[in-house]
Amino acid sequence: MQFTRIYNDDQGKSHFGEVNINVRDGGPIGMLSERFAAGEMIFRETPADYDFKWHPAPQRQLLFIIKGSCEFKVSNGETRQFKGGDVLLLEDTEGEGHCSKALNNEIRHSIFVTLPEGTVL
Repeated sequence: MQFTRIYNDDQGKSHFGEVNINVRDGGPIGMLSERFAAGEMIFRETPADYDFKWHPAPQRQLLFIIKGSCEFKVSNGETRQFKGGDVLLLEDTEGEGHCSKALNNEIRHSIFVTLPEGTVL
């Protein structure tokens, strides 16, 4: 299973990368990963005109987009679009951070799951 991450380098520049989660046979219920520690869960509704300029993530966290679409931009100017069903790992907690904005004049529903210190995905 693979999803996108946003992280910062030693110079505080943000970048896109990929996370690969290994899964194994869980029997009749499907493929399962190992268990990962999680912190708090935050439900969020983002307005259709949301356009938040440069900011770091407030903590290391997973972002699960439930409904709506958005665009993220990192320091090198690269942008990527995400929609309902996508997952991002936000790790750019220092430095320049990223920009994020709503697309298609849609309200976005999402869930953040914070990750305790030392949690490795």
